[in-house]
Amino acid sequence: MAVSLQKGQKISLSKEAGGDLTQVKLGLGWDVAQGPQEKKGGFLGKLFGGGSGGDSIDLDASCIMFDSNKQAVDAIWFSQLKSKDGSIVHTGDNRTGDGDGDDEVINVDLSRIPANVVSLVFTVNSFTGQTFETVENAFCRIVNANNNQEVARYNLSAQGGHTAMVMAKVYRHNNEWKMHAIGETASGRTFHDLMPAITPHA
Repeated sequence: MAVSLQKGQKISLSKEAGGDLTQVKLGLGWDVAQGPQEKKGGFLGKLFGGGSGGDSIDLDASCIMFDSNKQAVDAIWFSQLKSKDGSIVHTGDNRTGDGDGDDEVINVDLSRIPANVVSLVFTVNSFTGQTFETVENAFCRIVNANNNQEVARYNLSAQGGHTAMVMAKVYRHNNEWKMHAIGETASGRTFHDLMPAITPHA
């Protein structure tokens, strides 16, 4: 049974998974906020038909790797879908938003994360600048890639005038990997714009 995280909560991934957890997937998704003429569907990535007047919406997930000095070591995002060391791979944009479930997935091999990297911070932002007022039912979840079992889920309820969110962190603590549900709103078109909001959580 997956843990349903509250904002600020921290958990041990291996304890929740019932054993060593090395291959994980961070799944991200949400729906277009319901308007009278809008159809509901899974929603992340480069999309059409969200917001008002049929404007396109481009939402993107990113993962930033940090060392113990809170310095960014690498970033995985739509312009770099794989970390330089190969331990993290972004599966790319969902361009249709069809269906339920994960709309973007970032695969992480925790056993291959370089020793100098202590935390992975996951963010999402609206590249085209629409606010999260057009989004509902947002979530991020950690899945054990070896058996496809969901380990933890964090439902992101914050709708509003922000264009980005610092969602969660996976980090080393006492030789194990833990997850911290952050859920802090921010503004920016790419993760570069978000770095002042991300770094305090690294």
